[in-house]
Amino acid sequence: MMTFRRLQTGFTLLEIMVSMTLTAMLLGMLSAGVYSVVNDWQSETSVLDETLDKSLVLLQVERSLFAAFPHSYIEYETLEREVYFDGREDEVRWVSTVSPQRRNGLTAWRLSNDETRGLELTLTPAYSDNPDERFEELEPTLVLPNYSASYRYLVQRNEDEKEWVDEWIREEMRSLPIAVEITLRPIDERLDDFELEVLAAIKTWKHEEIQPTIPPI
Repeated sequence: MMTFRRLQTGFTLLEIMVSMTLTAMLLGMLSAGVYSVVNDWQSETSVLDETLDKSLVLLQVERSLFAAFPHSYIEYETLEREVYFDGREDEVRWVSTVSPQRRNGLTAWRLSNDETRGLELTLTPAYSDNPDERFEELEPTLVLPNYSASYRYLVQRNEDEKEWVDEWIREEMRSLPIAVEITLRPIDERLDDFELEVLAAIKTWKHEEIQPTIPPI
């Protein structure tokens, strides 16, 4: 008598349980790996974004100084014509054809330090007057947190001699410097910020066509 046995085509319960366990283990390992990669990527992207932000700020400042304009105005107390560029060791003010907002016309810039916050920027339109009064009425914008800036200015003493100075007093210089050196140091050295430097040449420093006028005595 011949008997026929049905061939087994499915999986046993034990095989299914082993397969599910292995699958769960693999998914767990894969999830942990993906989570680690995502965290690393976000961390690196955050650092990259912060670096790019700093670079963009410094690039804007450099471009603005390169395009500094010999903006002149009449000082009403003395009736003398001044060229607007005022540089101290910890603050600088100038007028440029470059504006972050891409405004038409000239823009007056002021970079100053806040001892606790960092480097601040103030912008105002440059008309035919002295922009200083408008600067005092405006709230500065923090552009580089935890950074303090110091400045030096390159002056042409004679045809063969150039010199870096710590101050550029407009009433004495009556011109633009050849270049501005900006050194940015972290206020809180415990943070991971590093020292930055910018050397910005001023294209129109030689502007003999705009001579300050001194009234006759």
